[in-house]
Amino acid sequence: MEYKQTLNLPKTGFPMKAGLVAREPERLQRWRDAGIYDKIQARRAGAESKFILHDGPPFANGDVHVGTALNKILKDIIVKYKTLRGFDTPYVPGWDCHGLPIEFKVVQELRKKGATDADAATIRTACEEYARKFIDIQREQFKRLGVFGDWDNPYLTLHKEYEADELRLFADIVEKDFVYRGKKPVYWSIPCHTALAEAEVEYQDHVSQSVFVKFPVVGEQNMSLLIWTTTPWTLPANLAVAYNSTFDYTMVLAEGEVYIVSVMLLDKVADICGWGGFEIMRTVHPEEFAEFEYCHPFCDRTGKLFPGDSFVTNDTGTGFVHIAPGHGADDYHLGLANGLPIYSPVDDNGRLAHTADLPVEQQMPAELVGKAILEKKGKSEANEAVIETLRTKDALVHQEDYPHSYPHCWRSKTPVIFRAMDQWFIRIDHDKFRDRAIETIKQVKWVPDWGVNRIESAVKTRPDWCISRQRAWGVPIPAFYDEQNEPVLDARVVRKTADLVEKHGSNVWFERSAEELWAEVKPDDWTGPNPVKKATDTLDVWIDSGSSSRAVLMKREELQHASGENPWQADVYLEGSDQHRGWFQSSLLLSLMGNDAPPYKTVLTHGFMVDEDKLKISKSKQAQGGSYEKPQTADRYIKERGADIIRLWVASQDYRSDIMVSEARINTVGETYRLIRNSLRYQLSNLYDFDPAEHSIGALQMTGLDRWMLAAFSQLQKDVAAAYDAYEFHVVYQRISQFASVELSSIYHDVIKDRLYTDPANSHRRRSSQTALHQLASNLCHMLAPILVFTADEAWGFLPGVEEGDCVHATDWESFPFALSKDEKAAWDQLFALRELALPPLEALRQAKTIGKGLDAKITLSGKVEALQAAKAQTEDLRELLNVSCVEFNETDADEITAEASRADGEKCERCWRLEPTVGTNESHAGLCGRCVEAVESWVASNPEAE
Repeated sequence: MEYKQTLNLPKTGFPMKAGLVAREPERLQRWRDAGIYDKIQARRAGAESKFILHDGPPFANGDVHVGTALNKILKDIIVKYKTLRGFDTPYVPGWDCHGLPIEFKVVQELRKKGATDADAATIRTACEEYARKFIDIQREQFKRLGVFGDWDNPYLTLHKEYEADELRLFADIVEKDFVYRGKKPVYWSIPCHTALAEAEVEYQDHVSQSVFVKFPVVGEQNMSLLIWTTTPWTLPANLAVAYNSTFDYTMVLAEGEVYIVSVMLLDKVADICGWGGFEIMRTVHPEEFAEFEYCHPFCDRTGKLFPGDSFVTNDTGTGFVHIAPGHGADDYHLGLANGLPIYSPVDDNGRLAHTADLPVEQQMPAELVGKAILEKKGKSEANEAVIETLRTKDALVHQEDYPHSYPHCWRSKTPVIFRAMDQWFIRIDHDKFRDRAIETIKQVKWVPDWGVNRIESAVKTRPDWCISRQRAWGVPIPAFYDEQNEPVLDARVVRKTADLVEKHGSNVWFERSAEELWAEVKPDDWTGPNPVKKATDTLDVWIDSGSSSRAVLMKREELQHASGENPWQADVYLEGSDQHRGWFQSSLLLSLMGNDAPPYKTVLTHGFMVDEDKLKISKSKQAQGGSYEKPQTADRYIKERGADIIRLWVASQDYRSDIMVSEARINTVGETYRLIRNSLRYQLSNLYDFDPAEHSIGALQMTGLDRWMLAAFSQLQKDVAAAYDAYEFHVVYQRISQFASVELSSIYHDVIKDRLYTDPANSHRRRSSQTALHQLASNLCHMLAPILVFTADEAWGFLPGVEEGDCVHATDWESFPFALSKDEKAAWDQLFALRELALPPLEALRQAKTIGKGLDAKITLSGKVEALQAAKAQTEDLRELLNVSCVEFNETDADEITAEASRADGEKCERCWRLEPTVGTNESHAGLCGRCVEAVESWVASNPEAE
């Protein structure tokens, strides 16, 4: 007869080839049709525990970048894991819709269409259309990644309800006296015509035109202070010079001129300026500088010297720093302390200009007015003009290029300038708030733990928060101005404006006149003069997203815990490491100011995406013609490989550091995916005739090998759960992939093939292994579900006992405690030790071509009686573990056990391929061993219709 038909050969509809690119969209559609997210939420409603991960909103301004995909996948892994473990874990996605990135792009597009003077209403309408277009695009791209969430009800910072709550939070902060109007230097983006927040500035390498300049000392013939600056265009704004009171200074004669410089920098200055030699005339003590006065090198004014020990250093320059109070933080504070005007002779277009801060006769020469500061082709018109003026006035000692790190606008990628102008600020040191914020930071859990140092350092050193923007696309600052142009910002007015915005949206502020708005928002008990003008500034975009604790967490009931001092507080925030200066910080500061508590309990940080050269990958870099042949979008990778490969790759990376994106790394993960899929397929294919309700074997009745496997798997599950709980998804990846490769593929799956295929279908050994396989497959689906969202659900559908239409993500991942007794574990440890002894001689036999497969061999173990006793008691387990046809024992006096491999006795069984002496002893089945004869006869009895 044909013995093949008597074998229990594996079969399953779970395909070997994943076909993720084609199959994943089909599963997505099934989830949509079934309303899977709503079903999960309904199932978890009323759960004892709730877990809230609050989504940091990405900008709605382009396709989903691979870094954004990593962020969303990490969040989804956490949400899916917590859901499987029984938590009520709603996920509300959000989008950041206002701000410079969108308006900058929209204005560019309007200009291309000829609308060079579009008003605020036109710009705002176009910006909203642009934002909503990309919200829809990104929403579908996030869904395609397998991310579950309340996609039909996201939070958008452009929603009028969100804007209103943002203004109400702002009103609370105004009421607590945090907000003020002041003139001080801020980062100014010339192309974008707006002030920038610290988080909107990125440092890049830059080459500046540095100059060494003479500042003649009043009353002294041919004597000058020597100053050095990398921003010649700020020299028209110079009003003082700073020195370090702890330095030693010297007066030197060089090239026929007398200079005063720091002793520590003298040799360096002489070398840079090319002095052939110099003569030290005398020491100048810092105390003398209080009496010094100098002449500006080209403006008709004089200045004094002031100590600036905190910023005048001895690593570069001359020991003197020229002070322009309107163009630098240190300059501003020194000027403020010494009664100097906050003078900034620069207009909104970034050109040198006369202002009313100084008398006309003290202003810069007329030929400098109108010169542009922003560099074109590496040169600044203003710098060139100032340098030429210095040269004409014989004030230029030396000029050279100076490479250094310099702040740039995050959107235009051009160098920013420091420019003093009237802006709205939040006072960080109000009522000891900075100290309170730092203390609160220490109470939050930061993962990785270095995050606490990064944000603490950022908060300790940050200046007051400039919150006003000279842009149209944003939430308005509800301020007015009286006839003397004095600002009116009243918390009551802000709250009434919030009510107005909730009815009509923030466009109402830009569409109505100041008189119309004041009539609606004027406080009932207002006694002062009525304002005549409304503010046109908008709030910093970090106020928008940072207000989500009030506008989302406090407003959406499903995001609040049932109890606790602050039930609205999120369990986790998760964003990139740049958000210590951005969303993490703005959210913390605003929530502390307005809600009196931090918005989060734990903060997770992931690194940046970098290419193979370890350069940061960003959409903006691509937009500027970066060195990427293909856009680094998530869509590209999904179309090439499928979402589960990308999700597995994300999980494989230690996200706490920067993450390298390369084809080689993703290909390696692809191989791991195939290993895991094949493991699932092996398990499912051997469960085709298994009914868990009818065929399951109790734990105590299972074979030793199956019990060993379940004990090892139970430990794996504990390790994986602990890694998920610690947010160490790369450990999850490592443990599962290693287990699939070693314990499953190399040992258990390989060893049990014989019993699964050749034992009678309903034999105890086979049902025992099927019971184990069912446990492995079902629990493996749960362990993989947060990462391989499509594959785990696909495999779940083929698992015996699962009803059609059931989804793994709507089930419970329950603990699977299984452990061997101490004696049983010791016995199996010895069997594996003997296995390690036997493998080398088996391999040697293969290399000599004495055998082909392990079943051609027998192993003889030699040693003392007591050493072999335990192994003898488990001879069949050991034979099976070694996957050989026979194990024999040879008792000797040797202290150590040795293993010898040889060809097994007997003939090869046609059915099981083992070499057995019993082959040929049955006339009816001459080619079979005794075991297979019994199996065949059992099969014939169960299949009487078969031939």
